[in-house]
Amino acid sequence: MTRIGIAGHQDLPHAAMDYVTTGIRRILCSYDNITGYSSLAAGADQLFAHELLAAGGRLHVVIPAVGYPETFKGDDAASYRQLLSAASEVSRLPYASPGEAAYDAAGRWIAEHSDLLIAVWDGQPARGLGGTADAVAYARELDRDVRIIWPAGLARR
Repeated sequence: MTRIGIAGHQDLPHAAMDYVTTGIRRILCSYDNITGYSSLAAGADQLFAHELLAAGGRLHVVIPAVGYPETFKGDDAASYRQLLSAASEVSRLPYASPGEAAYDAAGRWIAEHSDLLIAVWDGQPARGLGGTADAVAYARELDRDVRIIWPAGLARR
């Protein structure tokens, strides 16, 4: 079994979507018997989860805190509920409410349980504790394989 985690930006530029989707698909199709770890955040996490399930992988959802589902709005909320219902397994972290500490703990949990971390990341510092850069740095501390997917020259919003 290959364990693949995701860390990535929530607000993906429209111009990045095809590049990121293709990159995730290429990585996933390189492996058999995949369990994917995601907190199902909007953007990269949900995109990864949809592609993982389409590739026949098992989804393990990491819920950072009580009240996390209420942080989603509109289409992201509908996608969250759909993906959560498709999960093979769910782990709930012991945080009383959503926030940077809970998001950082979820990123660390995913890095600790993954053999490979896919990072949909522009290479810039995190905009708050628990951002993509933090998850990448922690995965590298753990000597995990990190694959960065981001189109060259494209700035994040």
